[in-house]
Amino acid sequence: MAVRKEVDSKGDPVGPEFALALVVHTAALLFRNGQTTERSQEEAVHLGKALGIEPTILMRWGEILAFADDERGQHHAVLSAVPANVDMRKVSSTIRLVDRAIAKDIAPEAIRGEQRAIEALPPTSTLRFIVLAGLGAAALGVVFGVSHAGVLVLIALIAGLGALLRRALATASGNAFVQPLAAAGLAGALGAVAIRLGGAPPDAMVAICPCMVLVPGPHFLNGALDLGRGRIALGSARMVFACLIVVMICTGLLAGLSLGGVSLPVTGDFQRVPVVYDVLAAGVAVAAYGTFFDMPWRMLHIPVTIGMLSHAARWVLVFQAGASAEVGALVACLIAGTLVTPIAARLHMPFAALAFASVVSLIPGIFLFRMSSGFVNLVERGALAPQNLLRDSIVDGATAFFILIAMAFGLILPRVVIESFLPTLTRARAASQGR
Repeated sequence: MAVRKEVDSKGDPVGPEFALALVVHTAALLFRNGQTTERSQEEAVHLGKALGIEPTILMRWGEILAFADDERGQHHAVLSAVPANVDMRKVSSTIRLVDRAIAKDIAPEAIRGEQRAIEALPPTSTLRFIVLAGLGAAALGVVFGVSHAGVLVLIALIAGLGALLRRALATASGNAFVQPLAAAGLAGALGAVAIRLGGAPPDAMVAICPCMVLVPGPHFLNGALDLGRGRIALGSARMVFACLIVVMICTGLLAGLSLGGVSLPVTGDFQRVPVVYDVLAAGVAVAAYGTFFDMPWRMLHIPVTIGMLSHAARWVLVFQAGASAEVGALVACLIAGTLVTPIAARLHMPFAALAFASVVSLIPGIFLFRMSSGFVNLVERGALAPQNLLRDSIVDGATAFFILIAMAFGLILPRVVIESFLPTLTRARAASQGR
């Protein structure tokens, strides 16, 4: 792609190639780091208009294309972009850069330098990443009924070691599946050791909870949004990517547990957790996911508050009103989605990351892991498998599926409704763009 860098004395680009290069890099920064496809396109178009062109942006898995016409014909730019990361700082910084370009607070020739600076932003510190991973996993243990302090400490230690391993692998391999596979395998192996030594009960929650913090929720949500808007190819690609990560987590967990001769129970009841512990633990889990998504400290209180409120509503519905887990997840996500939609737009945060962080404690990872374990046991035992093993495995899988559907619907519906009927809440730039 040829880029023209000549500018006149006022700093305006003299050709569409220069503007398209800036536009496509802006779209890539947003697309790669967790922003929705719709918002990534909108921001890139806004920048193009500020630079004097009317770009058309096409996005697909692995590639972004930008087109613009003028009296000399059609110009285009192509850039590789895989939406495999989630980084709130990079997204918010990019959108603020677009705001500055629209307000003419930055010369066009300086925009590319700012984009490179955003691309080079470092991830959250390793210490914070490790500590919050441990606290988040332990908090999920509390939500799912773990009450023994020693087991919670083991969960935190195993999750912290998994986070350290993930950071080490991030510098050694760019493969998106290596980190969850290795971290889940480590959790399974260490969990099996803890169970064998008597340091943890045989329900394997000590290994499950560190794996639940690996579930790629934002990719599921962005995929669901794309499918809902008719972007079938991109939405399907996002969904397949997220499902493959879940497969890697399940594979690592079961392989690690098998090394110690431990298997997951296919079914089991969760203890009722007092509402205060449940809500506080949900807040800690939200803070952990905010860290995974590189959210600044000063903004963590927003998803934490939303998450605690949503989880309190779910607790009341499930444990007081007797509603199912699916209904509880739906209502909690409806509340979170309604609150997150305008907040994400105003704070320039990626909707999927902020929304998922707010409801992370509802993710049915334990049911997915139990279903996987049940099917593996079926293969291993064959005709000797207990009669209820297949039934219980299907029940766990169906429960996980319907909770995920309820979560996706609950988070996405408010966004679609608000964008359709109250667009000013999510399109703050509309007025300024028209000036």
